[in-house]
Amino acid sequence: MKQDSTRNTAYTVDCEDYVHVVKFNPFDSGDACSLIAYGGNNYVVVGTCRFQEEDAEVEGMQYKTLRTFHHGIRVDAIAWSPETRLDALPPQIRFCTAASDRKLRLFTSDLQDKNEFKTFDGHSDYINDLVFAPKEGQEVASVSDDHTCRVWDLEGNEKAHFVLRSPGMSVCWHPEEAFKLMVAEKNGTIRFYDLITQQAILSLECEQTPLMSADWCLKNTLKIGAVAGSDWLIWDITCSSYPQDKRPVHVDRARLFRWSQVSENLFATTGYPGKTTTQLLVHHLGHPQPILTGTAAVGSGLTWHRTLPLCAVGGDHKIFFWVTEM
Repeated sequence: MKQDSTRNTAYTVDCEDYVHVVKFNPFDSGDACSLIAYGGNNYVVVGTCRFQEEDAEVEGMQYKTLRTFHHGIRVDAIAWSPETRLDALPPQIRFCTAASDRKLRLFTSDLQDKNEFKTFDGHSDYINDLVFAPKEGQEVASVSDDHTCRVWDLEGNEKAHFVLRSPGMSVCWHPEEAFKLMVAEKNGTIRFYDLITQQAILSLECEQTPLMSADWCLKNTLKIGAVAGSDWLIWDITCSSYPQDKRPVHVDRARLFRWSQVSENLFATTGYPGKTTTQLLVHHLGHPQPILTGTAAVGSGLTWHRTLPLCAVGGDHKIFFWVTEM
């Protein structure tokens, strides 16, 4: 793995295919290495990463592919299951994908002979995001352009169905709020649903559109972030249904918002892929300007490492990694 200074990425990994989506496992899998999954036009690749920032014996970065899963269609989103364990015998890898045929696919593998997948049918339009129940991992929630949020069991049965007023762009399930689901809609509304009563219990407003992406802060359950138009917006849900802070960031339009896993003040946004490059910005709430600006050739996807201030974006036959300060 080489250090790449040209686009100020800390590291790059070469990939067989165009990378549409990349996702670090946000859960502890019982191993010193971090699991990462990325999806292209036909495959999902699962690998492990180790960085010099966490292990002095590593020179730069070590990456190893564990398995390539044939997917047969473009991968649009990936969610990891908390049941994924590398320290079990045999190990278990479990993740779910959303694809351009409007289906979810649940993959389970022991990295040897057992490789299963199930298809979940029901959405009638493009699926924008999905997430596993963060504690037990026995359910998956997904949101779609079909104006629904659906919750599925691992057999693909629909357990809940929320009708939205516009396309569902993001869905989040917080480990400390296991009975609530956060759903962000393209019309600028973010709603929280109680999964027991299946009722909406709280809503936040962007007052601008289109909302493209939203995230629930891991380190502070009261903080929600999003991008809408060319701005990032942040709410403190105890204060108001309107943003506490917002700032224009991407010249044309912002595409993704992701909180870091290690700090409630650190987050990243990406712009829309331009003709050649996608802009990544890392922001710290204590700083008026972005603390890091990166570019990736036709980048897509955005994900943060579970324990380091390090994020990754997919691109043309590459994954780009950036390291920032806390």
